[in-house]
Amino acid sequence: MDMPPKPSRATRIGVLPLPGFALMSYASTVEPFRAANLLSGQALYEVAVIGSASEMIASSGQGGVVPSAMVGQALDLDYLFVVAGGDPASINDPALFRWLGRMARNGAILGGVSGGPVVLARAGLMEGRRMTVHWEHAEALAEVSPNLMIDRTLYVIDRDRVTCAGGTAPMDLMHALIARDHGATFAQAVSDWFLHTEIRPSGGPQRGGLVGRVGTTNAAVLDAVAAMESHVADPLTLTDLADFANVSGRQLMRLFKSKLGQSVMGYYRELRLDKAQNLMRNSALPLTEIALATGFANSSHFSRSYAARFGAPPSTFRV
Repeated sequence: MDMPPKPSRATRIGVLPLPGFALMSYASTVEPFRAANLLSGQALYEVAVIGSASEMIASSGQGGVVPSAMVGQALDLDYLFVVAGGDPASINDPALFRWLGRMARNGAILGGVSGGPVVLARAGLMEGRRMTVHWEHAEALAEVSPNLMIDRTLYVIDRDRVTCAGGTAPMDLMHALIARDHGATFAQAVSDWFLHTEIRPSGGPQRGGLVGRVGTTNAAVLDAVAAMESHVADPLTLTDLADFANVSGRQLMRLFKSKLGQSVMGYYRELRLDKAQNLMRNSALPLTEIALATGFANSSHFSRSYAARFGAPPSTFRV
């Protein structure tokens, strides 16, 4: 296995488990980072557990975790994951919400795991961002916040927000993040460490579902499409997609043409536009927000691309 090059500094991860969190969701979030450090022989990631008080944070089962940092501190983090279970909609902590907002303004990418996305939404931090949440909370969240862009998927990466359905799904999300940081080959080695050999794409529960949607069993094409589905708001380049698929850019172009009859970037653009159409039909969001959420730099570019795909500008699909 090729080891990733030594980074200039470790990626700093904050994990905030709220009382009643599920141990499975928590472990699936933090353990891939520990394994990445172990397998690489270097500190690729630094993980800090954050709490509202110094005592142990109790999980929903037998056990808990002891925080090493406190809510309210000015922490220098690259990612901050909120892990919640139980009834996250009942959490109403203005001090926590203000601190989460401050961390976002200071540059931390905010993440929610299981019920964590509900907490981020209650803090007003998911507006204009696609998101997912554990199915147990999805219906209630959609009722009280109809303008949220809720996908019923395993995980969603939308620019500076990362949300995940919980359970074992964080392992698939962390695979995507580690692959983005240190390459797909190393990320696969981390997943193999946990015998998590069938990595699921963000848009579906398993590889078989992706085969059905895409229409091919070619591994490189499936890996590239899985990367596309993970990066709708922040589109990857052809080189990035080829790296995820572990082939050259030229070979990936040949495979897409022969297996799907389309160019790589043409397929990617249609995937993003299909997601935009779904948002058009199921949300009242402004066109500008939908454009940004699906990776278009501005609404005029989005409108032209949408019209080319669906035969009419997006405004005609709004009542």
